[in-house]
Amino acid sequence: MSTHEGPPENDLGVRIRPYALTGGRTRAGTDLAIEAMVVATTEGNSAQARLTLERARIVALCVSPQSVAEISAHLGLHLGVARVLVGDLAEEGLLAVNRPNHVGDRPDLRLLERVLDGLQAL
Repeated sequence: MSTHEGPPENDLGVRIRPYALTGGRTRAGTDLAIEAMVVATTEGNSAQARLTLERARIVALCVSPQSVAEISAHLGLHLGVARVLVGDLAEEGLLAVNRPNHVGDRPDLRLLERVLDGLQAL
């Protein structure tokens, strides 16, 4: 019996530092609100097999529309990391981003309620 209590060496849950996932960047080329809705494009769906693990997981999750906040929560990614990766995928045409409708300086209340409901469901 082993006294080692750490995670198994082949555990897929091994944490990778956030800067490694984003190449050291803290912002994507496009600024994404956390409530922005994202969906995979046809190109994204066909590119999944050649994407890195995290990027492929994002595209797979976005078969149905997800907010950036939901992507972060579902995949256990730091919100900043999710924003960078989603922004990169959108710039490459692999994800389509539906920017939230704002009334003046305030986001649409229905959208915020949907995001809140999704986060509470987690």
